[in-house]
Amino acid sequence: MAFRPAAFALAVIVVTMLVTLFTAGSDLTGLSGAVAAGWLAVHQVPLLIGSTTVGLLPVLPTALLLWAATREAVAATDTEPTRAELGWLCGAAVGGPLLITAVCLAVTEDASGSIALQRPNPLTAFGWVLLLHLTAVLCGIAFRCRDRIFEGLPYDVIAAAYVAARAVLRLLAAAAVLLVLALLVHWSRVGETYGSTEGVVDVLGLTLLSLLYLPNAVVAGVGVLVGPGVEFGDASVGVFTVVGGPIPAVPVLAAVPTGPAVLWWALLLLVPAAVGVYGGVESARVSYDRPGAPWALLAAAGLGSATLTALAALSGGELGNFGRLGLELPVFALAVFAWLAIPGYAGLLFARTFVVSFPTPLMRHPDALFDPDDIDFDEDYYPEDHGRARPAADRALPAGRLPELPGDSAIDAAGRYADLLDRPRAESPGPEQPLEVEAEVIEDQPRGAAAGTVAAAETAPEIVDAEVVEPDALDGDDGDPRRA
Repeated sequence: MAFRPAAFALAVIVVTMLVTLFTAGSDLTGLSGAVAAGWLAVHQVPLLIGSTTVGLLPVLPTALLLWAATREAVAATDTEPTRAELGWLCGAAVGGPLLITAVCLAVTEDASGSIALQRPNPLTAFGWVLLLHLTAVLCGIAFRCRDRIFEGLPYDVIAAAYVAARAVLRLLAAAAVLLVLALLVHWSRVGETYGSTEGVVDVLGLTLLSLLYLPNAVVAGVGVLVGPGVEFGDASVGVFTVVGGPIPAVPVLAAVPTGPAVLWWALLLLVPAAVGVYGGVESARVSYDRPGAPWALLAAAGLGSATLTALAALSGGELGNFGRLGLELPVFALAVFAWLAIPGYAGLLFARTFVVSFPTPLMRHPDALFDPDDIDFDEDYYPEDHGRARPAADRALPAGRLPELPGDSAIDAAGRYADLLDRPRAESPGPEQPLEVEAEVIEDQPRGAAAGTVAAAETAPEIVDAEVVEPDALDGDDGDPRRA
């Protein structure tokens, strides 16, 4: 756990640097400094090369490293780990990468005389490495112990995480489609970016660089879809405005438009609106949200906004003379939350009114009393000769019988479910309480007893036995709930 993901990452970095130096016709003088810089760049640590700050780093290598660390954590975690085991696991997961980071910082300081690479801020480097690897190991532990974690979380939190994850994936997929279409429209500009290359090696290098920065471009596309747009230093691109300026000559950035905004671009706002509406419908299907209490939906909007904002923070940064490339994080976070919450509420209201009356829980959770798909009501539980109306919430369910819970009747389960959905419920009979009767056997008084006592014993009826019989009131014909 401490060294295997880090060793694989270092091996890939060393091979990449060797190939780069050999194809460039350079010697191996700066190999150690280049490997150290590659390790720091994979962990999103800003680099200072000469007087140029490189803070815009590709997200794809970082994602692959975190995926490998998460898999290692899943394999190393028991299904029921103790606190000591979790402590050792987290310590190992962050200890190995921190040790390698310390070595890389020392190497960059020694290699500054041979290559134009300055040592980055140690606090920033250790902070990024600690944050990324701790996140990876916690995700692996959470995946391994997901059953125990789900049992301890409120069901609304689980439903919110499910809705938020699917909404984030839909926005990223829509942004990827938008990027591909923009590249096809500006295909001639893509060819122009390869015009300054010399040979196959340069073409492969530009192509590989574009693939590495492809996730960054997709996250920037989400910023265009939700409205705030994306900044490229002095230039910016949005749905309503386009400001020209210098842009790095990378094939993936050929999709950035240079002309004025077109009126029909406003139709792109329908994409996040549709994602929000469908998220509200999904929230109605899997959570207990209702128009008066959409807590799972709001939590899903918050989780989705936080996730995309974190991705936007990783995808942006400073890039030398171009300035900062990326999204304006506060405005972007508010825009994503608004698109997921407001249209999502409209979708929730529509689903609760016309489509989904009762949710289908994602899993057997303590807060999920039962699965509505398994509900069957039996009309024998609601005899009309007792004059009791079937509860309003129950009339929307299929015929059959509710599964009885321990110490509960089917009618009580239906009533509790109706209260859970805040539906009006007619008066339903509860469980019959046994009738307590005190009885005493009066025996013959012994001889010599007082005359008054004997007389009282002769006049009082002799009670031999007493028993309370509680029949099934729902099966009776006379409507009397108790017969003795």
